[in-house]
Amino acid sequence: MARFTAENTAVADEIIARYPRKKSALIPLLHLAQEQDGHVTEDAMIHIAELVGVTPAEVLGTASFYEMFKREPVGDYVVNVCTNISCLLLGGEELLHHLERRLGVKAGSTTADGKFTLEDVECIAACTEAPCLQVNYRYFHKVTHDQVDELLDDLRAGKLAHEVPRHGTLSRVRQQLPDTRAGVAPPDRNVEPVWLARNETATEGDA
Repeated sequence: MARFTAENTAVADEIIARYPRKKSALIPLLHLAQEQDGHVTEDAMIHIAELVGVTPAEVLGTASFYEMFKREPVGDYVVNVCTNISCLLLGGEELLHHLERRLGVKAGSTTADGKFTLEDVECIAACTEAPCLQVNYRYFHKVTHDQVDELLDDLRAGKLAHEVPRHGTLSRVRQQLPDTRAGVAPPDRNVEPVWLARNETATEGDA
């Protein structure tokens, strides 16, 4: 289990400063935690809760809602094979079974060397490119069995490290915002969302 490193704590503070409300940084901070450790640890969720002023349960509620956040260790490469209708008709299930045989694991499992986690997933919005799969959410379209064998070999050999970084890395370039675009409002300014103020006014009028 791991909290943010000192370096990532500084990054987290920078991310939080982009938002008028600290809680709005919750999802970007979960991505940061996953980038650091490959999955979102319990300690990281506790640390995030402290940083944005919510309970760990609220952080867990967000992390558990989104499939992209892994709360247990996964492989360096998470391979998502689509078996929904378009991919199913064009060989998606056969591709999945081929990967199971090639990797020696069933869907939902990780190889013994920790390199690959194989997942059977619903539609990944590339129906015209079936059968398709994702590796760490990078798309590979119209994949044949020979092509997926080559893909696995290249990933294992580190030949695609630039195109497909280890799991948890969304981007190799850290976003930087100028101070003029930061989300922290002046202390004398009401930063309540317009819709919230409107609802509160309506509720008071009904009372």
